Amino acid sequence: MKWWGWGDPESRLELPDSAIGMLRNELGVEAGDATEHVELAAVELPEPRPLPEAVHAATGEANVLTDAEQRLRRSAGRGYPDLVRLRSGKLEAAPDAVLVPADAGRVAAVLEACASSDVAVVPFGGGTSVVGGVEPERGTHGAVVALDLSSLREVDLDRRSLTARLGPGLRGPDAEAALAGLGVTLGHFPQSFEQATIGGFAATRSAGQASSGYGRFDELVTAIELTAPAGVLRTLAIPHTAAGPSLRQLVLGSEGTLGVITEVSCRVRPAPKERLYEGWMAPDFAGGCEIIRDLAQSHEAPDVLRLSDEEETRISLAMSGTEGLQKRALDAYLALRRRRGGCLMICGWEGEPRSVRRRRSLARRRLRHGGAVPLGKSAGRAWERSRYQGPYLRDELLDLGVFVETLETAHTWSRLPELYGAVRDALREALGRPAIVFCHLSHAYADGASLYFTFLARARRGAEIEQWRTAKAAACEAIVATEATITHHHAVGRDHAPYMRAEVGELGLEALRAVKERLDPSEVMNPGKLLPT
Repeated sequence: MKWWGWGDPESRLELPDSAIGMLRNELGVEAGDATEHVELAAVELPEPRPLPEAVHAATGEANVLTDAEQRLRRSAGRGYPDLVRLRSGKLEAAPDAVLVPADAGRVAAVLEACASSDVAVVPFGGGTSVVGGVEPERGTHGAVVALDLSSLREVDLDRRSLTARLGPGLRGPDAEAALAGLGVTLGHFPQSFEQATIGGFAATRSAGQASSGYGRFDELVTAIELTAPAGVLRTLAIPHTAAGPSLRQLVLGSEGTLGVITEVSCRVRPAPKERLYEGWMAPDFAGGCEIIRDLAQSHEAPDVLRLSDEEETRISLAMSGTEGLQKRALDAYLALRRRRGGCLMICGWEGEPRSVRRRRSLARRRLRHGGAVPLGKSAGRAWERSRYQGPYLRDELLDLGVFVETLETAHTWSRLPELYGAVRDALREALGRPAIVFCHLSHAYADGASLYFTFLARARRGAEIEQWRTAKAAACEAIVATEATITHHHAVGRDHAPYMRAEVGELGLEALRAVKERLDPSEVMNPGKLLPT
């Protein structure tokens, strides 16, 4: 991954000139606002602190990396503040070393050595956290290391049970390629899929774009192994148990604060023989939400189900270069169906061809009944081609001098409109004018759904972090005020930790701290994350 951005250094997303013109016009961005990242040689890192000999011995000398580039690459995630610091080349914190243990046994030895030597440990997978989850915070400890899990990459399929034991260091594409070779799929495709890892999916309770059909990652996990400073916690590979509170669920979402996830067993499915995606246009956002609620509560939701609000629909069409004849053709098509504008929906079905046809037929009846107009498979294919482009687009927007960030939450159907309005209004007020705020609904359930907001403004040169902090705080306070979750799938990390008290209550925080005290008595695991200080 680019040390300063997202994805392959040779890859970039070219924005149409019309889209660039629209952004400059609506946000007041000028040509002089354009920025570039500094060269790698110009990056300033704090000097590394030496590690105790016990840590070197536990890891293996060849697996202790201390050169500047290796430390830099584990110094930040990919949230907006991370990207601002990386691009400027001025990082206030970096791991003192990168440890790459060869196997789970080495992980246990490393954690024991770090705990006894006062060295903080930040587990590191793909580095895709957008909430400060991999910030190399030392806390009160003498040094901090990034624990790179890339060597833990095993794949073991139980074909009869349709479960697979997976190493936490596997990146999404590597895991899917290995499983595809065995004729199965995990079906977990978040936008971070290209870079994120199995361990990261588990540690953050990730949700993929096909979660309506396959389930969130925590729903796929059947067994898990946590290697903590105090020892190894392992759950049985069983479909269900009534033996007390779920320790598996305790480990899922722990974000490296209790220990290191060293093995994950997941449910898999036969690889789909057909994937069919298509677009629809809902009459408006409220009407589209009702369609999705109907689909979810009737258990007829497609595997992929996404609804953009009016503003995201407008921006998406502009970013894709849909203008001129294309735009007039779309408007004419909608006019023939007594429709002017609306909200874009993406529906996708995966599986056996007969099952896809049957489920698609059932869903289409409810879509039409709710007033949605079909746009055909070409719109679905366009979404499929661009499903992982969001992070690449963000790099291009930063180059133009645009402040761009995302956040997500979830609530019940009864309070979803209230949440949508509160967060949208809070962001607009915090950003001031001109600004663009839009949203899409995804990850639908019978009782509610998630909302994913994106917001853009002209970046305040030299005050980008302050600008981000103001907008982020306003949105989070609006979420807490409406009693929604502070995060549906981005996790807590450092950025959301102050809001955990509103999420779980004071007694809940005390319970989590008690678990951490037992598993990580020296408190060396990922300081500053998940739990408010």
